[in-house]
Amino acid sequence: MAMRKKILSPYWICQITGWSAYCIIYGFFFYTIPHEPQPLFFHMLVGDALIGLAVTHLLRTLIKSLGLLRLDVSKQFMYLLSSALLFAFLYAFLSISLEELIGAKTGVSQETSSLKKLLRASMGTFLFLLMWNLIYFTYHYIVRNRAEMMDKIRLESLVKELQLKTIKAHINPHFIFNALNSIRALVDENPQRARTAITELSNLLRSSMQAEKQETTPLEKELNIVKDYLALEYIRFEDRLNVAYDIDEDTLDQPVPPMMLQTLVENAIKHGISKQVNGGLIRIISDFRGDKHELIVQNTGNLSNESNGEGFGLTSTYNRLKILFGSKAAFEIKDSGDNMVEAKVTMPIHNM
Repeated sequence: MAMRKKILSPYWICQITGWSAYCIIYGFFFYTIPHEPQPLFFHMLVGDALIGLAVTHLLRTLIKSLGLLRLDVSKQFMYLLSSALLFAFLYAFLSISLEELIGAKTGVSQETSSLKKLLRASMGTFLFLLMWNLIYFTYHYIVRNRAEMMDKIRLESLVKELQLKTIKAHINPHFIFNALNSIRALVDENPQRARTAITELSNLLRSSMQAEKQETTPLEKELNIVKDYLALEYIRFEDRLNVAYDIDEDTLDQPVPPMMLQTLVENAIKHGISKQVNGGLIRIISDFRGDKHELIVQNTGNLSNESNGEGFGLTSTYNRLKILFGSKAAFEIKDSGDNMVEAKVTMPIHNM
């Protein structure tokens, strides 16, 4: 079943179809154009097609094993030419060897040396293999560009979905009720703080609405959004909410997905701090570890007793990291001991 799947793959369908067409076209010209008798013509034609099938498959194996499809287009062009030339000599050598083995007559004078025959056959074969290479590289270039475009579309869709979910979470009656009640309580006793709180709420909602406009944002900007969010929550929790920052200043210009850190902190508040009678601690850590940027959110709580291991926010965090950075990024959430939960994001370092 596995072998059948492999043979019926698009690659093998194209290979078999292409070399069958090669035999049909040359056979057509053999019958329609006057020529000297060549009793072993079809033996050589089928033999050449089988050699071509094997050589081009070997060429494809080399291209894939060396990762040539992942190189820049300019570098690909150089390998395209050199590999076509190299395998043209191989093809010509095998074809001439087959010709001598079965005694086919090609019209080349017997006095012609094997080296001249090899060079002559290689030049014709080179153009043929160059065309094969062009088709193969162009196909994969189009497929890769299409995949990248689809990833970009998926990312944009995911970010827009996150934006809508975030806006919905922020402007739901419960959040607005808590935020406005907290601000109202400050109007008489601390008007300046009330004005600041209104600005913080405005900044937070504005940031939510702008989240889909870019794939990444500097960590410093993301931290400012988080500080606005925590400042609003502090009005509600007061001394039940403690916040600590451990931020390496060199990481402030590192790109992160917009609203990602805010989502993790909101998750820590909702599923961690709010469920603790005495409140707890939110600690945000940003540092370099080897060639990676680590962003960590710790909160008081216990993962086994909470639902903060699942949900749209955390799922979207994982998916966005995968689309943006591939296997170079990672996300995990776990109990870290001492009644603490840790959500850790690992991303590649972006050199400015």
